[in-house]
Amino acid sequence: MAHTPSLLAQACVRNLSARAHTTQVYPYYFSVTLATLPLRRRGFDYVFIVFFCWAFVSCIISDAIPTLGIVQSPDSTNILAQWNYAYASVNDPLFLNPPIWMRFVTGLSAFVYAPFYIVLVYALITARNWIQLPAVIYATMIASITGIVVFGVEFFGEAQWRTPNPLGFLAFNLPYVLIPLLLLIRMRKPLPFTRPF
Repeated sequence: MAHTPSLLAQACVRNLSARAHTTQVYPYYFSVTLATLPLRRRGFDYVFIVFFCWAFVSCIISDAIPTLGIVQSPDSTNILAQWNYAYASVNDPLFLNPPIWMRFVTGLSAFVYAPFYIVLVYALITARNWIQLPAVIYATMIASITGIVVFGVEFFGEAQWRTPNPLGFLAFNLPYVLIPLLLLIRMRKPLPFTRPF
């Protein structure tokens, strides 16, 4: 006995845009084509686009400096090192005098996450569903490394690396954990661009 799709499924198929679509396979007897939503209908993706453009710039400006071993001081000839010193001397002693493991963390940010941000922004703007798995991997990594390891050391670690200004530290760094966690939620199911969030 042949099964026919439900009336609801038939209506969904008829009402979908023929322009951009993705096929979602349901039980063996029918499949439904889901429309990829344009960016204007995925409003929160604008937040991701703006944030990850900023994150790209901030990775290059700030994380490359300690990774490359450039001394951060107020009288440095490197303006980026001066800016890093202005931030770190008040909020982030771990960033100011990073141990080798922290240089790996900043290196990951400057030379792995930063290029990924370009790919991610492209995928968000153009609704490329293939970004789902890389976005989940990235969000898990940064939430684990920054949210657990770095925040753990800044708040509970050795005295010389604890932040003297918790509110200032969180103001600068918490978005780098919260926005990736929101991205993880956004990418929770296959075909993320067929739904608004």
